[in-house]
Amino acid sequence: MGFCMRTILHCDCNSFYATIELAANPHLRGKPLVVCGDPNLRHGIVLAKSPEAKAYGIFTGEVLWEAKKKCPQLMLIHARHKVYLDYSRGLRSICRQYTPFVEPFGLDESWLDVSHHALSGEEIAARIRQAAKEELGITTSVGVSYNKVFAKLGSEMRKPDATTVITPENFREKVWIRSVDDLLFVGRATKKRLAQMGIHTIGQLAQCDTNLLLQAFGKNGLTIQAFARGEDNSPVLSPETADEIKSIGNSTTPPHDIRCEEEAKSILYLLCESVAARMRRHQVACSTVSISLRDTSLMCFGRQMRLQQPTDAAEDIAKAAVHLLHEAYQWEIPLRSLGVAGGSLISTCQDVQTNLWLPAARRQNNRLDGALDEIRKRYGHNAVRRGIVVWDSSLADLNPVDDHAMQPLGAMHGRE
Repeated sequence: MGFCMRTILHCDCNSFYATIELAANPHLRGKPLVVCGDPNLRHGIVLAKSPEAKAYGIFTGEVLWEAKKKCPQLMLIHARHKVYLDYSRGLRSICRQYTPFVEPFGLDESWLDVSHHALSGEEIAARIRQAAKEELGITTSVGVSYNKVFAKLGSEMRKPDATTVITPENFREKVWIRSVDDLLFVGRATKKRLAQMGIHTIGQLAQCDTNLLLQAFGKNGLTIQAFARGEDNSPVLSPETADEIKSIGNSTTPPHDIRCEEEAKSILYLLCESVAARMRRHQVACSTVSISLRDTSLMCFGRQMRLQQPTDAAEDIAKAAVHLLHEAYQWEIPLRSLGVAGGSLISTCQDVQTNLWLPAARRQNNRLDGALDEIRKRYGHNAVRRGIVVWDSSLADLNPVDDHAMQPLGAMHGRE
């Protein structure tokens, strides 16, 4: 009755967008450049930077006009989302040679569960890094550990093109000395509040009085302390196992900053279409809807609400998501990414108590969703689109079903 220690990898592509542009345009090598949204917009931000740009102090998330002040000769490369999607698919294909359990975290990051593979985690990491260089021309850093949180932290510790192994024996030495905001879901606001409590390192967080954290942060305080102690048992979830979990979600970082609620609505509807389609495919309906937001300062937070009636209809999920966004965000600065998830799933194969007087509009939406599923099954997801999505031409290349990026459940439930 022995306990089987898991082996979890986290692959993080180094300067993903910039590396791809340099692979496609070798003449740009050695020059300071950034990949950005629309270079003509002063409020556009840096999505990725070359090592030469980083040397000028330019950082991801910085607004372009400030980056140009630091480096007047800075080259601005307009982001090509479809190209990055192709590379992302290529890297995940390499990862799936070792395990079906590959959980995307944005375009450039993925967790893998290789617990039962004949090779060690470090050996698999080396092979993935080599294949990424030879087949795609990009470099990756890989963290190897016994849980997802430490695996991700490991991939951040040595860059570029490196493997870091964090074990139950060495994590106190390697992890506890690091700044508390290196830990997954500890954002700037949480770091500031922890600093006021005299907590600056992950080790201090791990050893802090649990009651103090509970008073200051509620259940989230217990969660981040458990992470600091290496007590993360969350599974690596592939899209194929979405029906086995309690939440189905989708998120995206669009090619440009999201500047107002109307722009956000079009993206939310795009995401909700894919979430609802996957629910119907897995024959489940959601009882709660949550959104996750990340602004251009890279601050993350989320909101959640319970529905009056379980649903697998895109319109219902989208209305709830838009309501949450309207209540939660004041648009002091633009958003960088959006996510939507349906939770508290129930099977639609079983008898469910429904509203006897189901509105005609709801019945119409159900029939419409069924018809759209059939059309998209034959001709592809983007064969039919809502008008609210079509008006934003920058979303034309996004296929939210085939290219969806599932976020960890914690990110979809309000943690930073």
